[in-house]
Amino acid sequence: MRTAEIERNTKETAIKLSLNLDGTGAGEIDTGVGFFNHMLELLKKHALIDLSVACKGDVDVDYHHTVEDVGLVFGQALNRALGERRGIVRYGFASIPMDEALCETSIDLGGRPFLVMQSPMKHATVRDFEVKLIEEFFRAVTVEGRLNAHLRQIYGDEAHHVCEGFFKSFARALRQAISSDPRETGVPSSKGVI
Repeated sequence: MRTAEIERNTKETAIKLSLNLDGTGAGEIDTGVGFFNHMLELLKKHALIDLSVACKGDVDVDYHHTVEDVGLVFGQALNRALGERRGIVRYGFASIPMDEALCETSIDLGGRPFLVMQSPMKHATVRDFEVKLIEEFFRAVTVEGRLNAHLRQIYGDEAHHVCEGFFKSFARALRQAISSDPRETGVPSSKGVI
């Protein structure tokens, strides 16, 4: 089973997270941030992973610590659940329309953390949620998950739709990358290790 459970407690956040990469999209999400909950629901549904997240954060200060720390823990869980990354497809890509918005994600689970996120809406807000925090989440995921992700907003002018496009395209690309490749008997790298 490709699963992981992680707890992380700091003065800013207390997080419990469980992950099953071979799931069905089940799990409970409660971060104390409604819009972020919505994004994580989209992630688990479209990646077909079971994901449960319980986070108590200092949301009275702002949402930054909660969003970033959940990203760190999700990345750690993803890395742990992938293990040696044997037999996986490794790469994933998805281009997702969300009404007037179009976003795409390319992922490489090759062990080298890097994030590129292109969006002219980074400084927009959805109610009191700063879109810039989406980049902080994915940066944390890429570092702790040891993956390379490129997210790009092709177009779109509704911040909510753009955020959904990012999470759905990341989820679909991740779903592809973590899938089993029946022709790959080892680690999908010419180095022999990831």
